[in-house]
Amino acid sequence: MVCHACGREVRVLGKLGRTSECPECGADLHCCRNCKFFDTAVANECREPVAEPVRDKAGANFCDYFEPNNKLSLTTRSGASSQDARKAFDSLFKK
Repeated sequence: MVCHACGREVRVLGKLGRTSECPECGADLHCCRNCKFFDTAVANECREPVAEPVRDKAGANFCDYFEPNNKLSLTTRSGASSQDARKAFDSLFKK
């Protein structure tokens, strides 16, 4: 899963406990913002229709429907440098 606070990838083995914290930044992991059902575009910011509303989306909670997100980490490097990206961009507009 990816920590909502720092964006680091956190490996989860087994069930995530309510008091689990990110080893990198210490943020709560069992929270709405780290759940695969979290969506700011829907009512109560949750796509799970029977879950009870939670006020603090970044704080640990007791939601039984919590499932760790499966987002890709934004902190991993793909191997391409900014110079490579600039060269590719420039090559698009060569005459």
